[in-house]
Amino acid sequence: FGSSVSWHGVSGVEHLAASQVLEVCAMGRRPARCYRYAHGKPYPKSRFCRGVPDPKIRIYDCGKKKIPCDDFPAAAHMVCDENQQVTSECLEAARIATNKYMITNAGRDFFHIRIRPHPYHVLRINKTLSCAGADRLSTGMRGAFGKAYGTAARVKIGQVLISIRTKEEKIEIAAEALRRAKFKFAGRQKVHVSSKMGFTPFSKEDYNKWKACGRLIPNGMDVKWLSSRGPLHRLIGRDNA
Repeated sequence: FGSSVSWHGVSGVEHLAASQVLEVCAMGRRPARCYRYAHGKPYPKSRFCRGVPDPKIRIYDCGKKKIPCDDFPAAAHMVCDENQQVTSECLEAARIATNKYMITNAGRDFFHIRIRPHPYHVLRINKTLSCAGADRLSTGMRGAFGKAYGTAARVKIGQVLISIRTKEEKIEIAAEALRRAKFKFAGRQKVHVSSKMGFTPFSKEDYNKWKACGRLIPNGMDVKWLSSRGPLHRLIGRDNA
């Protein structure tokens, strides 16, 4: 309804209905409880599903993400306790809350936060007008397949939502940051302090053992483990083989 539209010959009811269409465009978002549980198959963005709005969360790693795992040996995880859908808005809200608390209490250089799920599932909405004079504009259940409205991640029981690695003396601060971030999600979550070495799959005892044997190769914030298979010179060195 730009300035080029002529309103001559339009009745008062039609003018009212058209103005209500403009008001609907400025309505608020549907609450996340409408999309909490999964119904039907996953619906990812594709060449058939176009016009999907960008997810609110664009950053999945915060803090010192390039620090090797030896510097941040402690880790804490927030684990989901329900089968549900987590929208990109609440993931972004939880990331901001966790990052802000860790910067304030632990220091900007002493943590690495990682948001684990990615919102690939597309949410749909079938927009209808529910106001007076909308009956001539509304289509009801004809063509009820909705338009793309947002994105969400489908999570299962026991799936990790947020992970933090930090110094041993700051692990309590990380657990409190995750506890505060729980309020951004629906349902139940649990906070676990990990017994592993940072984000690696090794316990601290195994990590020190394999590192003393020379079986661990630094790989950014993670490590690569050399198995006993393969050529002998890989384990004992090319000069000794």
